[in-house]
Amino acid sequence: MAHSGRRIFISAIAALLAIPASAAEIQHQTVYRVTLAGLPIARAAFLTQIEDDHSYKIAGDINSAGLADLVKTIRAKTSVTGVVRNDRLQAVKYSLYYKSGKKARVYEVSYRNGNIISATTTPPPKRPKNWIDVTPRDMRSVLDPISGLIFTGDTKVCSQTLPIFDGETRMDLVLSPKGDEDFSTDGFKGKALVCGVRFIPRSGYKKGRKDIDYLSRSDRMEIWFAKSDAANVYAPVYVRIPTEYGMVTITAVKYGSVS
Repeated sequence: MAHSGRRIFISAIAALLAIPASAAEIQHQTVYRVTLAGLPIARAAFLTQIEDDHSYKIAGDINSAGLADLVKTIRAKTSVTGVVRNDRLQAVKYSLYYKSGKKARVYEVSYRNGNIISATTTPPPKRPKNWIDVTPRDMRSVLDPISGLIFTGDTKVCSQTLPIFDGETRMDLVLSPKGDEDFSTDGFKGKALVCGVRFIPRSGYKKGRKDIDYLSRSDRMEIWFAKSDAANVYAPVYVRIPTEYGMVTITAVKYGSVS
C-alpha cells in the first residue's frame, strides 16, 4: 500500500480499538492482534483514563509485526483528550504520529463543541491534482477516530452514521444491525453486538484511489461491540476490514482494568 493508504489503515485501527475506563481515575487497557489473511501484521495497545472532573485521555501504540515487519517497519502513536458530556466522549485534541520506514508525519486536530477549529499535518504533504479537498462544511459536527466509536449503554449502537475525521480524510461509517455473537477474551466473556459497516469517503483523499474505492464498494466490513457493565459503555472487540490483499481482522486479546 502507498504511504497514505497505510496511514488511513493505521488510523482506522486506532478508530476501532479504544475503550474507556470503568470509573473515575481507573485505568483500562486493551490489547489487540491484527492479522491479514490469518497472518500477524501488527499489535496495538491502548490505555484510557477518565478523571473525577469528567475529562478523559486515551493513548495508543500500534506497531507492525510478523511478516509485515520484515517488509517495512510501521509505528504509530495516537492520543485523544476531551470531556464526557451529555453521555458522549467529546474530543478536544487528537493527534497521530505515523512512521513508515524512514518517513514520518504528525497529524493534529483541535475541536470545539464537536466542530474542528484547526487541523495540521507536519511536514505538509504535496497534494495531487485529483485531490478532493476537505471543505469547511466537512469540519462541522464530526467525531475523532478514537473516542468516536465508544457509546453509552443505552445507545442503539448499530443504527447510526458516524462522521469521522482522522486528520486528513473525512469519512462516514454507516452502521447497521446484524445480530449478536458470542465473544470471549482475557477480561470479557459474553455477547457482542455485530454491526455491518459501510465505508463512505467524503473528502481528504485522492480521487480514484484503488484501496478507497475497493473498501467503499465492499459490504463485508463488520465491527463487534462488547458492553463493559462497570462503565455502561459499548466498545469494539472485533473488526473485519476487507482489502485487495485479503481480510484484515482486529481481535481483542485483553479487555480489562489495570490494577
